[in-house]
Amino acid sequence: MVFSLPNEISLPSGRFETRGEVEVWFSDELPDGLAELWPRLLESAEVTGLYPFICWPDDHGRPEDLGEIDAIRLDAVLAADFAEYRRQRLPRWSNPVSDEEWAASVPEEVREYVAPWPHDPGPPFESWPGLAAGGADTGAGVSPDEAARRTVADVLGTEPFVHTCSLALVPARRSADVPAILGWAAEAPLPLMCALLRSWEERFGARVVAGFGSALTVSVARPPLDVGDAERLALEHVLSTADNIVDDPPTPFPEYANGLVGQSSWRFWWD
Repeated sequence: MVFSLPNEISLPSGRFETRGEVEVWFSDELPDGLAELWPRLLESAEVTGLYPFICWPDDHGRPEDLGEIDAIRLDAVLAADFAEYRRQRLPRWSNPVSDEEWAASVPEEVREYVAPWPHDPGPPFESWPGLAAGGADTGAGVSPDEAARRTVADVLGTEPFVHTCSLALVPARRSADVPAILGWAAEAPLPLMCALLRSWEERFGARVVAGFGSALTVSVARPPLDVGDAERLALEHVLSTADNIVDDPPTPFPEYANGLVGQSSWRFWWD
C-alpha cells in the first residue's frame, strides 16, 4: 500500500517503488538542507513509521524476513561466533608476521608505498565477554536525533558519491530494520547486522543513516567513554564481519577499540 508523505515536511519530487511487501518512497534528488531536515524526519517517523535513509535506489537485493532478526538471540550467537573467530585467528595473534613474511606477501612494485602490516594482538578475551554496557542516558548529552543530524552532515560533506544518492522513506518499526526491509545489497550477514543495530539503538542511541555501495553509516548518541566498554563493543563490531574492521585496513584491535571511545559515528563496509 502506498503511504502518505508527511505533510509538515517539504520534500522534493520522488516516486514509490515496491520492495518485497512494502512500498518505499525515493526522492529524485537529495533534498536541500538534508542534515537540518533529518531530526524532523526522525521525529515524524515516531508517528508515521517512515524512517529516512540515504541510499542508491537501484542498488538493493532481496528484502530480509524480519522474523529472522526477531529469532536471533544475539548474546548466544556472538558467543559462538567469537569462539570460531578466535580459533581461526589465534595463530596470527600468537605469531606476528615477520618482515620477510610481510615482504613475500606484497608485490615488489608496491612495497615502497605500503607500510608493513602492524601486528594485531587480537581482543583481550579468551571467551565471549558479553555485550558491551550501553552509554548512560543522563538527558544531558546529545539526543539520538541530534547525533544523526551531525552524522548526516558529515556524510554529505565527506562521501564522494553521496550526490548520486536518494533519500528513502522506509516503512519500518525502527531505524535498525531499514536495511533488511530495503534488502540492502552488501556482503553483510544482514539478519545478524540488523540484530546488532537493534541492540545498538537501545544501548547507544544508534540510528542507521546511510547505506550505499558496500558501506553502512550509523550515528551514535551515547558512545562508550571507557576503554573496557569500548573493547567489548569493538568485538561486537569485529563479529559483524565488516572488512574494514577485520582485515582492510589491518588495524590492530587495541587501536580500533581505543578509537571507539567517544566516537559519535560508526562506519562499516564489506568488499
